[in-house]
Amino acid sequence: MKDKSNKAAASKELAIAVQTIKDAVLQSQQRALKAVNQEQLALYYGIGRYISSNTRNKNWGKGFIDAVSDQLRKELPGLRGFSARNLKNMRTFYEEWKGLESNSAVPTAELGNEKSPILTETTQKINSAVLTAEIPDTQIHQLQLTNLEDFPVVAFLGISFTHHTAILTNVKSYNERKFYIQYAFDYKVKVDDLEALMKEDLYSHRGELPNNFKKAIPDRLQAYRAISMFKDDYLLDYINAEELFVRDKDRDERVIEQGIVHNVKNFIMTFGKDFTFVGNQYHLEKFGVEEFPDLLFFNRELSALVCVELKDGPFKTAYLGQLAGYLRILDDEVRKPNENPSIGILLCKSANKKYVEYVIQDYDKPMGVATYRTSAEMDDRLKKLLPPVEELERLL
Repeated sequence: MKDKSNKAAASKELAIAVQTIKDAVLQSQQRALKAVNQEQLALYYGIGRYISSNTRNKNWGKGFIDAVSDQLRKELPGLRGFSARNLKNMRTFYEEWKGLESNSAVPTAELGNEKSPILTETTQKINSAVLTAEIPDTQIHQLQLTNLEDFPVVAFLGISFTHHTAILTNVKSYNERKFYIQYAFDYKVKVDDLEALMKEDLYSHRGELPNNFKKAIPDRLQAYRAISMFKDDYLLDYINAEELFVRDKDRDERVIEQGIVHNVKNFIMTFGKDFTFVGNQYHLEKFGVEEFPDLLFFNRELSALVCVELKDGPFKTAYLGQLAGYLRILDDEVRKPNENPSIGILLCKSANKKYVEYVIQDYDKPMGVATYRTSAEMDDRLKKLLPPVEELERLL
């Protein structure tokens, strides 16, 4: 008995020792990678400054950068990352961020111009910023950034040059660039995934749809994909508005549902890309209890079932419980092993966004609440700008 106890204690001690050393090794590796990344950013920034000063003042003629790249490859065989294209990316990296230098030559007036990548809100912080990297005698100085109140310094130094290039290429707004720099750093996003999210305009969609995706979806990339996938308001202009609001509430919801089903192609186009219609009044059963969610879709991008519940009226907290129940059964009985957890969307006539955000966080199933409008609610001036229904049908 004593031997077993001693072996158990020794085993526990061994596990603690291994975990302690492993953590130390991993932390050391992370620090080393961080230092290498910062040194590389400093190098590229300095080279970008050097190339910029020689190309913008016409010292170097057309094709000079290509010649530099070719000669570098000859003199440093195996050197990667110094193609002509990447040398130009280094120049862009310097020129787009040089406004953060305390000794920047960028005029204050230019910094306040909306067309400049460095907008007005940053000009007050310029004097406290230090971003230096020069090439004296072919040596590079360390890139340093002081903490700016509104600038993600740690994230800026923590993402790769490839991430920086992707952000500078796809995004022009200073605030959007800050957002994607911080996002790429926080969630360790691959460059391809980051580019896809920028094309989907995650920045503009973030926070619009009241949801609990970041809390309920463990995979942060999947959570942000879901956020960017859904809008907070949908125009269902193919619903026959004359049939609404003249009968009971349940009947109105069925009218809306049938309008969507009969125009499912239009609804999917409204809802987003990569949606496939599974069915309406989809039959679910658990422990002898039957449930019938209004609309069920599958989204290839999210690799998840999307359950849409329609409500003709304002948002009510009870709707979340109903939808969460549907999602639980879908995950247990319908979802395939290779698919992500099901997502629920409530489509209501109206909703107080702040209130929805407040109450939805207590639910573990990923859900969002959107509102919808019909053509009857469109501004008359806007309706006059639209072509007649007959013309739209002909075009479709």
